[in-house]
Amino acid sequence: MRKDHYIFPAIFDFADNRISIEFPDLPGCLPCANDAQKAINNAKEAMALHLYRLEQNEDDIPEPTPITKLRPEQNQAILLIEVLMPVYRNAIENRAVKKTLTIPKWLNDLAEREKVNFSQVLQDALKTSLGINK
Repeated sequence: MRKDHYIFPAIFDFADNRISIEFPDLPGCLPCANDAQKAINNAKEAMALHLYRLEQNEDDIPEPTPITKLRPEQNQAILLIEVLMPVYRNAIENRAVKKTLTIPKWLNDLAEREKVNFSQVLQDALKTSLGINK
């Protein structure tokens, strides 16, 4: 079920100027960093992207394992990582996507002379074509 707020435990593994992160409940979500602050930021972003992909694929999102059931090794620490999905969903869904297209040279030359913003024109045309009034 899609939620707006998730908290999952992450195992931070400290070794030689490198921090590897594992989410026991989110296989394949394996961020890393060189310092603690960057590790926390990377863990949040990786977890949000992983959960977003699960949501988009309509896959089940597991329940977080209670931290009392996790047993870190000596060089590890368990942190609870929290993400607010509306922030990440908005950023992902509104990021710019590069598209390659072709138009006749004469039309390109005329539009460039008139300093037409090709991206804006394409966006406006797509919205009109799709009946979107945003």
